[in-house]
Amino acid sequence: MKFENLRVVVTGASRYFGRALAIGFAHLGAEVYVSARTVDAAERTRTEVMGSARDRIHAFGCDLSKPADIREFARHVGERTDRVDLLVNNGARWLDGLELDDASDDEIVETIESTAGGTVLMVKHFLPLLRASSRPDIVNMVAVCGGGSTFGSTAHEAFYAAKGAQAGFADILARRLGPAGVRVFSLYPPDFSTSDPRSAEWEGMGPGRQSAEEKLTTQALFECIVYAVEQPRDCFIRSFHFEPR
Repeated sequence: MKFENLRVVVTGASRYFGRALAIGFAHLGAEVYVSARTVDAAERTRTEVMGSARDRIHAFGCDLSKPADIREFARHVGERTDRVDLLVNNGARWLDGLELDDASDDEIVETIESTAGGTVLMVKHFLPLLRASSRPDIVNMVAVCGGGSTFGSTAHEAFYAAKGAQAGFADILARRLGPAGVRVFSLYPPDFSTSDPRSAEWEGMGPGRQSAEEKLTTQALFECIVYAVEQPRDCFIRSFHFEPR
């Protein structure tokens, strides 16, 4: 298996893309440490995996808006492994609304804390385990609105603020950690399909197999990450940008 012995951490893994990442990497042989707001939600991802890959997924609860949860998540992972090779900052709270007052104060603060603050603290507390790896990579799932695009989005202004902060953090992180051999790259996708790695849709929707009218696929995004991780260590891919359709 191409990623046997790879140690991967994925946040926001109870559904959609985070869940697909966990399942995809486990089936490629990696040991995957997944988090969701509750351990029960993360555990559902693990129990839905077929075959021996299920034993390579380890579930944890972690609310990314709570610093104590992030510290505990990193501590528990550190008790199971002496390194992390890939950290995927996927978890984020979605918030929609075309008017600023469409969301409550608490919703606005939680959106920014879980996405921007959560990403910063995940890197801070997992950095010792990443530095213990011979091939450390950090992936940030930002979103097209984090790159300044407002194309057809119904996202609330707080979500734009959170993703903009995440993008800025990823940029300076790449510059500062690069010389130490820690690669940092970010994905800026628009809305994309949520096909499941176990489904026929996933098998039939890889890059180059969909029409120009169809959405970007989950599998295509997953394969972008796999491609970047597989590159020689002197190859630094800073970001993947996708044009909205």
